[in-house]
Amino acid sequence: MSAEASGPAAAVAPSLEVPKPSGLEPGPAAYGLKPLTPNSKYVKLNVGGSLHYTTLRTLTGQDSLLKAMFSGRVEVLTDAGGWVLIDRSGRHFGTILNYLRDGSVPLPESTRELGELLGEARYYLVQGLIEDCQLALQQKRENLSPLCLIPTVTSPREEQQLLASTSKPVVKLLHNRSNNKYSYTSTSDDNLLKNIELFDKLALRFHGRLLFLKDVLGDEICCWSFYGQGRKIAEVCCTSIVYATEKKQTKVEFPEARIFEETLNILIYETPRGPDPALLEATGGAAGGGGVGRGEDEENREHRVRRIHVRRHITHDERPHGQQIVFKD
Repeated sequence: MSAEASGPAAAVAPSLEVPKPSGLEPGPAAYGLKPLTPNSKYVKLNVGGSLHYTTLRTLTGQDSLLKAMFSGRVEVLTDAGGWVLIDRSGRHFGTILNYLRDGSVPLPESTRELGELLGEARYYLVQGLIEDCQLALQQKRENLSPLCLIPTVTSPREEQQLLASTSKPVVKLLHNRSNNKYSYTSTSDDNLLKNIELFDKLALRFHGRLLFLKDVLGDEICCWSFYGQGRKIAEVCCTSIVYATEKKQTKVEFPEARIFEETLNILIYETPRGPDPALLEATGGAAGGGGVGRGEDEENREHRVRRIHVRRHITHDERPHGQQIVFKD
């Protein structure tokens, strides 16, 4: 009888020894992380295949989805190895944990990665990190240098308002192909496109220093205007008329060197300053004398504009008998 009693006891004994701490799976003490308080309990996280080790103190230190998960308010899933499963990409989860530990983290330089981190912060409801990411993205949008907004002038009144509202020198390109009364020469379309492309390149290069305007409703076909201190300083007209053997044709030029020169000249008006006789003389104005005539000189100087027009080309004499040839510059 005693043998029968000892048989079952011996069979049960191995099963009673399983929960002992000397099991095969190492516990937190094996890593030197013995939990002293409930808040320092060791937690293993599997976030989309990315494995992370942390404590309950870190996960529940701030109001977030993770605090809700590990405070018993939200059900969590674990696998056979005790890993808590979170069905989310683990690429930025380390940054999330570091923010929960320290309250701040270095943010990514890439706008794309910054947007991804913002999405993860919103998912885990980490409000402080959400605000930091939003602020960083806003600053990147404001400092984005390749972006250049160019106003389009639709009326003379609107042009005057734009000129009066800025302290920067202004470069305006008027291009309106429909203003032509005659047919275009074979190179006109290419030259018109080159003028537009040069305008875009200059706008990207100098948009922080100059204001660029486009006018598509003016009376010219292709004309550049340069403004400084509220008045027009120079004008480059790129249109000429060719008198062919049978019919007139309109020709659009591309005076690239002249346009570059006037753009650089207008930069001297970048810093507001008082009347400078040398500056006015260099840009087509008078140096201004003294006495009674000074007011009249200044009034005339306000209306002086350095105009550069392409010379008309005459290849066939259509003049009435006795009329002289007149070239317009």
